[in-house]
Amino acid sequence: MTTVADNMIAVLRASGIDHVYGLPGDSLNGFVDAIRRDGSISWEHVRHEEAGAFAAAAEAGLTGELAVCVGSCGPGNTHLVNGLFDAQRTRVPVLAIAAQIPLNEVGSEYFQETHPQTLFAECSVYTELISTPEMAPRIFEIAIRTAIERRGVAVVVVPGEVFLALTEPLDEPRSIVPTKSAVIPDTVQLKDAAAALNGAEKITILGGAGTAGAHEQVMRVADILKAPIVHTFRGKELLEYDNPFDVGMTGLLGFASGVKAIEEADAVLLLGTDFPYRQFLPTDKTYVQVDVRGEHLGRRAPIAVGLVGTVKETVEALIPHLETKTDSSHLERAKKHYTKTRASLDALAVNDRDRTPIHPQYMTKILDEAAADDAIFTMDVGSPVVWASRYLTMNGQRRLFGSFNHGTMANALPHAIGAQVSHPGRQVVAIAGDGGLAMLFGELLTLVQLRLPVKVIVINNSSLNFVELEMKAAGIVNYGTELVNPDFSAVARSIGLFGRRVVDPRDLDEAIREALEHDGPALVEVMTARQELSIPPAITAQQAKGFALYAIRTILSGRGEELLDLTTTNALRRIFA
Repeated sequence: MTTVADNMIAVLRASGIDHVYGLPGDSLNGFVDAIRRDGSISWEHVRHEEAGAFAAAAEAGLTGELAVCVGSCGPGNTHLVNGLFDAQRTRVPVLAIAAQIPLNEVGSEYFQETHPQTLFAECSVYTELISTPEMAPRIFEIAIRTAIERRGVAVVVVPGEVFLALTEPLDEPRSIVPTKSAVIPDTVQLKDAAAALNGAEKITILGGAGTAGAHEQVMRVADILKAPIVHTFRGKELLEYDNPFDVGMTGLLGFASGVKAIEEADAVLLLGTDFPYRQFLPTDKTYVQVDVRGEHLGRRAPIAVGLVGTVKETVEALIPHLETKTDSSHLERAKKHYTKTRASLDALAVNDRDRTPIHPQYMTKILDEAAADDAIFTMDVGSPVVWASRYLTMNGQRRLFGSFNHGTMANALPHAIGAQVSHPGRQVVAIAGDGGLAMLFGELLTLVQLRLPVKVIVINNSSLNFVELEMKAAGIVNYGTELVNPDFSAVARSIGLFGRRVVDPRDLDEAIREALEHDGPALVEVMTARQELSIPPAITAQQAKGFALYAIRTILSGRGEELLDLTTTNALRRIFA
């Protein structure tokens, strides 16, 4: 006879799944044993269920296909939550199989009891309990289909006894794969959008993750409209390369040139972006927005025309209705400003006369130059995303993945696990903060156990660095942000990784190249400046006031040496470049 878990494995195998991330546990053991007996799906054994969910999110985001993670009942389920929130907010297809306590014990405060349907409701597009063997085939297929088509997290909750229940084998497991479709707005709406753009003199394009596969179309419409192209962080890998209209990013991590290109426009064409920072979208513009999800239209800025459609096909349909602009002065001004901004940023990414600690801009530039042309980069939230956004160069082959919407710590290493498992022939580099790495430090053991050649570059500034910057901007004296760190490179060596610590900037290039060339997992710990200021592209009066208050309060609290270190680290040219 066959178990319910056996049939689940058969459906996963038929649908192209060849590995599952997770930890075993008593309620999950029937499923794990089915994987063992089947032999065609590999068990990717992580050290924390959260890391398994992160890994699945990265795999799904980078491949565009379904990825699977599992968790045992109770704590195994609750550990999944943060990684599943990350997947859901990134809008990638992930199936989570959440084991449950014995069904006849639910409601009795049984050992490890939780209520997964409630727990996962906010971070999923579908959550359902399989309470009988007869329900399993249909619910499992619905969950997979929903995750794939709605590009989100689907959770099936399965009591341990249901996994082990005997049932008839499936005659022929159905392959559940994504459909392919194009969505194009109505002709009347296209004409309305064209009229709004034709009537504007200065147009800027803001493109996001929805421009995937539409690089050529975005370049064409930019040429017609003589529009500079600003991108979000998730749009960086899609729009930065081979782009004569590029003027950088906007947002908290962005460039002054990206902010200015939007501020000086009469109209802004939003393409495939749900960019959340409304303070960077002035309300006195004419906004035309294209998004395949109609509920996103107008929720960040007031729109003149909203178009529900996939970017590639919608732009193709829009172009015949557009008038070719002859005045390119707005574009030229934006490009000139970008050239100046880019030069100012590059001037900071240098070996500062062999001084220590090392500036993280220089570290990121060295990594950018040494990494493979098709490298996959993951990066922790905080200062690592600042330096990655400003100093990693995209070329159409490289990939970026991070917790750009959920914004959680500790994502870089587990994201890199999913990237490496799903792309075994690619170079995968995790840019980790010291705080983020320490939070899921055990996943370094996963790299060794699974023989994953991930390269981890650790920015060690002994602090929750970005939190300190937020405190400074709010006028708060830094407190509770200091980290007492080990020698990360020594720990890495002790568990089987290549490990090297870099204190002197003259050793940086050699260390990074040696790690990238190492045949196996490697970690390079770079001792970077704690007081490096990652200045946002636009500083408000409130932030300036807050920084002044921080300085006064820091002196009054007897910590004047911190201000001296801040000044020495950045110097006036670093602050205002």
